[in-house]
Amino acid sequence: MRKKAIIISIKGLKLTREEKLLLSKEKPWGIILFRRNIKSIKQTQKLIKDIKKFTKEKKFPILVDEEGTEVSRLSNIFNHSLNANFFGNLYKKDKTIAISMYKSYLKSLCSNLKKIGINVNTIPVLDVLRKSTNSIIGKRSFSKKKEIVKNLGKVTIKECHSQNILTVIKHIPGHGCTTKDSHVTLPKVMLHKNILNKIDFFPFKSSNAKLAMTAHILYPKIDPKNVSTFSKIIIKKIIRKKIGFKGILMSDDISMKALKYDLIKNAKKSLSAGCNLVLYCAGNIQDNLKLIKSVPYIDKFTSKKTSEIYKIIR
Repeated sequence: MRKKAIIISIKGLKLTREEKLLLSKEKPWGIILFRRNIKSIKQTQKLIKDIKKFTKEKKFPILVDEEGTEVSRLSNIFNHSLNANFFGNLYKKDKTIAISMYKSYLKSLCSNLKKIGINVNTIPVLDVLRKSTNSIIGKRSFSKKKEIVKNLGKVTIKECHSQNILTVIKHIPGHGCTTKDSHVTLPKVMLHKNILNKIDFFPFKSSNAKLAMTAHILYPKIDPKNVSTFSKIIIKKIIRKKIGFKGILMSDDISMKALKYDLIKNAKKSLSAGCNLVLYCAGNIQDNLKLIKSVPYIDKFTSKKTSEIYKIIR
């Protein structure tokens, strides 16, 4: 499977001439859509149809961040006013009712995603909340209780996959322990790995997820030099070994301010450290072109795992 190790984004509501050419000549692993790309059901359906036409892939991965209230890319076309924290709070009161309602909610959400052609949703957020957790995570997380986060995360993956929507667990190995927003600065977590292992790593363990997204965080007690996305130590010893994640590992957006280098170097350092894919969200066509030419084709491991993913998505 000859696909480049990158998920790109586009600028507007329809493909430009340059974007059509890029998708025809190059082979990104997937595309992620944002609110700037979504105006109506009909327009989004046409956009996705065109993406698949120019990539010549019926099952081409079309990603979106559709978490609810705080992070809703589909707010122009769907009234999506619930979030993970709502179901986490309900779970504390009545586990059975919470799971039943959450499954119904996920079925409805997946149905809407399939209606417009999206086949990958970057949920669940498996970050465990703290009193001091930055608001960038906030109600996107299920709970302060790690067991609730883990259990509802498992429900999310199982239900979405049964509805042919792929999930992405994030932000591995854990973003809930941070007080800073990685979109604007580099968060540093001074906790020892034994504490992280008990709390933050816990929801990510024994996961059936096919995709996981990294956290752009510096953990000085584990690797004092490298942000987790650039850290061979964290990816190999923590994410792959201690947590035991066996799927495709993708970086969070390489244009975020937590990463200090230029886009090309950010991409190369991510892949060199052990990420299988890099994510670029700004949608600049010149950067898309530079990045897609600078990253390699996916390796055998990622190709095999992508084939497994194609058995889930439509």
